[in-house]
Amino acid sequence: MRAVKVFYALAALFAVCVPVFGIYPIFMMKLLCLAMFACAFNLLLGFSGMLSFGHAAFFGSAAYATAWLTATRGWGTVPAIVAGVAVAALLGWGIGALAIRRHGIYLAMVTLALAQVVDFICLEAPFTGGENGLQDVPRGALLGVLPLKSDVAAYYFVLAAFVGVFLLIRRIVHSPFGQVLKAIRDNEPRALSLGYDIDRYKLTAFVLSAAIAGLAGSLKALVLGFVTLSDVMQGNSGEVILMTLVGGSGTFFGPVVGAALVVTLQEYLSELVGGWVTVIIGAVFVVCVLAFRRGIVGELAKRLPRH
Repeated sequence: MRAVKVFYALAALFAVCVPVFGIYPIFMMKLLCLAMFACAFNLLLGFSGMLSFGHAAFFGSAAYATAWLTATRGWGTVPAIVAGVAVAALLGWGIGALAIRRHGIYLAMVTLALAQVVDFICLEAPFTGGENGLQDVPRGALLGVLPLKSDVAAYYFVLAAFVGVFLLIRRIVHSPFGQVLKAIRDNEPRALSLGYDIDRYKLTAFVLSAAIAGLAGSLKALVLGFVTLSDVMQGNSGEVILMTLVGGSGTFFGPVVGAALVVTLQEYLSELVGGWVTVIIGAVFVVCVLAFRRGIVGELAKRLPRH
């Protein structure tokens, strides 16, 4: 649709010109990392039909791995990010192999229970810093050539990673693999009767989602310079569910809109209303559920003309 193309063009122009507009780069980098996290979760929920209550385990474990490797072992930026993604993918494979054997709320509870185990490990392990987390995480340089100490340079690096992930998810969903995932989401018994190995497809989707969530966590650890238990706790899993549902589950840009809304409210309202920002975000969620059953982007897509 022409309107969609215009929207994407305007969004891309805005993203590229963020430093020119004088918007705080740290805020935008955090927003992009959490939007990437929400897109990863949406791949699992919106396009595969699997609800995870423990996605922060992948986000946080990758953040801890990358931070520890760069801060204490002197690893370069790219190798540390790759290692973080590998940790998240491996953890996703282990949790996913157990979770996909169940359906619906039982699958969600398995992910929640195993994520709590990861949370406990991050709290008790000596190399994670316990309740203090890991501080003074260096950004390093991209491939040893482009220093990321500058907020502007780091912003464009995170933006490039986000665009790459966004396009990758679109490619996955529109591929034959993605079509099978949607068939499993819509009618799993029928997909099974057609001869598809649904467990293999679901596990692959789970690992892909975990790996992308891990990339988001690794980038957030680098750009902010620290990792804390909040990155791996249940509250972070709840926030990514909120972002996805408010923006529009099963849409490509919905999680981005949801992440932008939640992060903006947290950033700018917390100074005005303090702890009440959680109540406000909850009220926004209730309104969106009641008024926008498909999420903000989902409802707009329904109302826009097809041609």
